Amino acid sequence: MRLIDRLGRLPLVIVFGWVVAAALAVLVGVVGIGLVGSGLFSQETEPLSETDVARALQAEETTATPGESTGEIIATPSPSRASEKPTGSHSFPTRGGTVIADCDHIISMSPAQGFAVHEQGDDEGEFRNVRDGHFRVKVDLGDCAGGIPNLEVSVETDDD
Repeated sequence: MRLIDRLGRLPLVIVFGWVVAAALAVLVGVVGIGLVGSGLFSQETEPLSETDVARALQAEETTATPGESTGEIIATPSPSRASEKPTGSHSFPTRGGTVIADCDHIISMSPAQGFAVHEQGDDEGEFRNVRDGHFRVKVDLGDCAGGIPNLEVSVETDDD
């Protein structure tokens, strides 16, 4: 006797069940991706207007200017902010992270990705590369000119 005759229609029901299950799985996946992509579960963001961009650029307090060939960088206030009467703390972006300081002391140091704060004192600090520690960014708080602190930044490696 043949195998199909012995089993009857059971193999056809099994194959039909697998086809229906696969079709339902694909349908659920497509509907789910469509819902997530349409913003049902996420907030939509609006693009910045031209005035918002101009305002954000004016809010930037400092720029880094390259120093001598030693690789030293001195953070100085941008021209748009120098004309205003400065007060309080100022932010200085460096290669190793961001330093916030006022004329008296370094308030905080926030490391950039790949760096860690190695030392932080009242008037000096150091960022170190977290991979090997041989790449260092040292910051020294200098004197104040017109109420704006001067931050001297030097980059050092063990290869020097």
